[in-house]
Amino acid sequence: MSLDKKYDAIVVGGGHNGLVAATYLAKAGKKVVLLEAEKELGGATTSVKPFPEFEARLSRYSYLVSLLPDQIVSDLGINFRTLERSIASYTPNSKAGQDGGLLISQNWDDRTAQNFREVSGSDAEGEAWQKFYGEIAVLAERIAPSMLQPLKTAKQLSDEIGLSDTWKYLMERPIGEVIRERFNDDIVRGVVLTDALIGTFSSSDDLQANRCFLYHLIGNGTGQWRVPQGGMGALVLELKRVAIEAGVEILLNSRVAKIDSDAAGVSVTTETNEKFSAQNLLFAGAPQTLAKIRGIAAPTSLDGSQMKMNMLLTKLPRLKSGVDPRLAFAGTFHVNESFSQLETAYRSASAGSIPKDLPLEMYCHTLTDPTILSPELAESGYQTLTLFGLHTPAELFEKDNNAAKKMAQKRCLDALNDYLLDPIESVLAVNSDGSLCIEVKSPLDLETDVRLPGGNIFHRDLNFPFKEEGDSRIWGVETDDPRIFICGAGAQRGGGVSGIPGHNAAMALLLKG
Repeated sequence: MSLDKKYDAIVVGGGHNGLVAATYLAKAGKKVVLLEAEKELGGATTSVKPFPEFEARLSRYSYLVSLLPDQIVSDLGINFRTLERSIASYTPNSKAGQDGGLLISQNWDDRTAQNFREVSGSDAEGEAWQKFYGEIAVLAERIAPSMLQPLKTAKQLSDEIGLSDTWKYLMERPIGEVIRERFNDDIVRGVVLTDALIGTFSSSDDLQANRCFLYHLIGNGTGQWRVPQGGMGALVLELKRVAIEAGVEILLNSRVAKIDSDAAGVSVTTETNEKFSAQNLLFAGAPQTLAKIRGIAAPTSLDGSQMKMNMLLTKLPRLKSGVDPRLAFAGTFHVNESFSQLETAYRSASAGSIPKDLPLEMYCHTLTDPTILSPELAESGYQTLTLFGLHTPAELFEKDNNAAKKMAQKRCLDALNDYLLDPIESVLAVNSDGSLCIEVKSPLDLETDVRLPGGNIFHRDLNFPFKEEGDSRIWGVETDDPRIFICGAGAQRGGGVSGIPGHNAAMALLLKG
């Protein structure tokens, strides 16, 4: 086979991780080509106008940023801002016919303390909350730098961090057991547990939940989930800019059909029969997809478990509790997410049914960043609302995707309406054909749209950010082929909007020589 396009490295996939990897390599003097299958970059980190009649660009699949390290932003010269939400979360509840809720500020304050007292009946839960998350904050600060370093073993990382008690309850004991031990109130327990379940179909007593919990709380040393200014698309545009400035050649509509590797290097053929060769290849898609292209056995993993819903509102709905909706929806808004409700929903989904009391959470991007709306919509009071349903594994949608989505949507909206004075349907924007501005994506849609296997936003099961004794891998991006590296969410320390696997794959290649 004659190959006429030769490079030092080929990057397959133009999501944020692929762009990060390509840019690091190009800035190091490597000749790099990036092949993206679609007509635009971004993958799951895109912004779109889901309702074409309205000038509102929503982050469609990924909403918030936690894991993107400041170091990557600085190294690559990315001009990109994330905005802090003043409210961490709001969980409405109704007890003895009285509507209320747990409002938690981003930083502990008197209002938050009072809300904990009202919900739990004492100061004990608030004090337990501060102690628990205070311990995790120290661990997050110490473990975050390791995410951009060669993999350590569990013992090496634990010794380096020096927080043996925190390490044990986060890494070795089921998080559900720890939550039940540290907290007494069902609602408070549930708010803690949600961080262990986003995108993960797991019981609270499975260590898979621990892994999810850890990644949600250690991002950039703070664990704070922030709003991308301008939407996720703004990050992609910046990554595209720095990649091109560094010299990366970007080719769109270039879906890879074949990958061959031998002692001479790696060769790639696209579906349009374009051929490329390089010393190394970095794959930003899922390991399952890479395996299929290479014709080898694919790794197994859990399917995705997250239904996504995007909405455009003419205004925010009022709540029965009387809390200001601009506070309630500014952070993460939890519904049906007490600890017992989450466990019941898991059992129901495990038995093959969409949970009757479907756990869901949402937030309003535009309360923090109105720039994703046109000035006209912003001035008229329009808002966006993004929602994701937990414990909605892909298998629940396999028999009839459309019917299952309709049922899940109804259960989400009914659950939300239980706490609203204004039914959500009454404040949804309306298209000219009379349809409501609401878009629902099941895990199956995520697989079709952005090639997430089974809709799994992590590509495969999450792993702890360390390796076992005897594991010869250096960066956690290596494959069975020394010339091929994983630089997407399926890497050892992948998942979320982070750029970490892209950085680590680039480092693995550069240190290889």
